[in-house]
Amino acid sequence: MTPPFPPIQLLDLAAEHTALQPALNAAMQQVLDTAAFIQGPDVQLFADELGQYLGGTHVVPCANGTDALSLALMSLDLPAGTEVIVPAFTYIATLEAAALLGLRPVLADVLPGTFNLDPAAVAAALTSRTGAVVAVHLFGQCADLEELSRLCARANVALIEDNAQALGAVFTFADGRTAYAGAVGDVGTTSFFPSKNLGCLGDGGALLCADPARAALLRQLANHGQSRKYHHQRIGLNSRLDTLQAALLRVKLPHLPVKTAARQAVAARYDAALAAVPGLATPARDPRSTHVFHQYTLTLSDFARRDALQAHLRQHGIPTMIYYPLPVHKQPAYAYLGYRAGDFPVAERLCAAVLSLPMHPLLTADQVDFVGEVARQWMEKNS
Repeated sequence: MTPPFPPIQLLDLAAEHTALQPALNAAMQQVLDTAAFIQGPDVQLFADELGQYLGGTHVVPCANGTDALSLALMSLDLPAGTEVIVPAFTYIATLEAAALLGLRPVLADVLPGTFNLDPAAVAAALTSRTGAVVAVHLFGQCADLEELSRLCARANVALIEDNAQALGAVFTFADGRTAYAGAVGDVGTTSFFPSKNLGCLGDGGALLCADPARAALLRQLANHGQSRKYHHQRIGLNSRLDTLQAALLRVKLPHLPVKTAARQAVAARYDAALAAVPGLATPARDPRSTHVFHQYTLTLSDFARRDALQAHLRQHGIPTMIYYPLPVHKQPAYAYLGYRAGDFPVAERLCAAVLSLPMHPLLTADQVDFVGEVARQWMEKNS
């Protein structure tokens, strides 16, 4: 049966941009007219506007999210070989940034419900050689910033927040204080890769921090290590957000709250459709964090059925994705770290069990209900 609605997309950037097309065109034309393609005025304007959106955080734009992680670590001035604790369930860039700087990634397992760093695993991994902990706010909600901040402060190590997937999420501390994801640790990072909740039309990223002195250092590091042209105080990177991308992001940023609310509504509808389905868990919520749903990720209790469910959904025109199919400690590039199968059981189980459903702000109620019904019927039939 052909459903009475347009084909379901995993994400639908073309449709999302249609409503903004006149403003996007005008922004592009303005950059073409001024020809200020590098470090044009839109770059700082975007940084200021995003900083205001995030409660007054200093924003340092850069070329991409991986560069942001590298620059965050560079700003700590850690000696080669220093250990950096990262999640065992994450995209490879989290490790890559540390490894490229001669630092040693040390893995810590994650929590099975939220997919984020397990503070107990972090505590066990801390040593006298630890220089930083990288907390990834995976799929759209904050890691346990309260306990991770406490652990890092006690051990006198830096906390870096990889906020590529949770821009706009808010964490509430036990004392009632609230903070945006990326604005709690020593440095936060984010990505504007096109598929992100706030995505540009190419590559882009940024660093977030509360300390103006560190923000100045990060700007220097992202600009060949110079604060004044041709005077290089540090070894840095050539990592700049193009003016064109900044101008486009300025158009999209005011729409982020509405887009986030739409994602949350899609997630709530998925929750209702898939509640109490045998063998399937919908995404857990940490009550201290809002969730901006970069992904809506299911967890199947029977690993063997994950691929079968994915195939069944595909047959019904429903695209899905597995984030991530292979844990980082099993990646050949990181075999030198010496980890073995079984060292991180939660991460390994998640890689075999997770399945992300279509998630974008333009999904209709009928489309979400169709996805939920197809998945629910198959799971009940095959339980």
